[in-house]
Amino acid sequence: MSEKNGLVFAFSLNGNGGGKPLTLENVKAWRPGDGTLWVHLDYTGGDAMHWLRHESGIDPVIVDALETVETRPRSLMHQGGMLVILRGVNLNPGASPEDMISIRLWIDADRIVTLRHRRVMAIDDLRQAVVAGSGPAGPGAFLERLCDGLVVRMGAIIADVDDSVDAVEDEMLTMRSFELRQRVVAIRRIAIAMRRYLAPQRDVMARLPNEVAEWLDETQRRRLREIADRTTRYVEDLDAVRDRATVTQEELSHRLSEQMNTTMYVLSIVAGVFLPLGFLTGLLGINVGGIPGTDSKFAFTIFCIVLLGIAGVQVWFFKRKKWM
Repeated sequence: MSEKNGLVFAFSLNGNGGGKPLTLENVKAWRPGDGTLWVHLDYTGGDAMHWLRHESGIDPVIVDALETVETRPRSLMHQGGMLVILRGVNLNPGASPEDMISIRLWIDADRIVTLRHRRVMAIDDLRQAVVAGSGPAGPGAFLERLCDGLVVRMGAIIADVDDSVDAVEDEMLTMRSFELRQRVVAIRRIAIAMRRYLAPQRDVMARLPNEVAEWLDETQRRRLREIADRTTRYVEDLDAVRDRATVTQEELSHRLSEQMNTTMYVLSIVAGVFLPLGFLTGLLGINVGGIPGTDSKFAFTIFCIVLLGIAGVQVWFFKRKKWM
């Protein structure tokens, strides 16, 4: 279906998992009792958004919340319906999964209105299920299956991030420290970005089973509680990933500091050994009269032996002081 008018797709759900596709004109003509309406819109504009604002009968305060550009996960019961704003991982081609996509919903006993700007895979799954006749039977089942689809995809991404931390911890023993710093920083960035939205979404998921909504039955509430529990575990996993990445980064910084200190120590020892030797060679290299040994053919050999002796004494002294 064309999205030029802001309508991505729409269905009239038959209560048995299937649904009849609708046009924008059908949506405008829909009335309660014609079956459960599911309308999926692009909130950036179009005739469908005009319908939502002026013809849908949804409270303008709710419409404003649905259209807000910057959102955080939240839920709100209002006049028997529920406003829900959630986030899902971005699995669109070329996108970063931690750039989480907003999905906004208004659900009541007869109508489901979902809004997005970028494609949400969990919504696509529900659409395909409706077309195949195995979709949600009503609003409660829709909410439960959407939440489940969002959380399942998050789990796969979080597992990959956790595996990345394991790999970095293993490679830290064999690879040079500076080669891992960029990877650790990237892991921390992903964990922080995902937790920013997943932590408030955990609270939303925990509230959903307890909302007073007649269209949520007890089975759906139990499933929502399970989804909330999984979301909590994912937040805890992200906390663990972030902490492990922090510890790994600190260890890498410590190893780099040790490498730098070792290098500076070696350079200091070398400089300490050659400083007096350089002073003597510089002193005897001045181009003035009176330099001793100028008339002796053994002077250079004797001078080299003296330099080696001084260097040996210095090495002995450094070792005695435990500087080497």
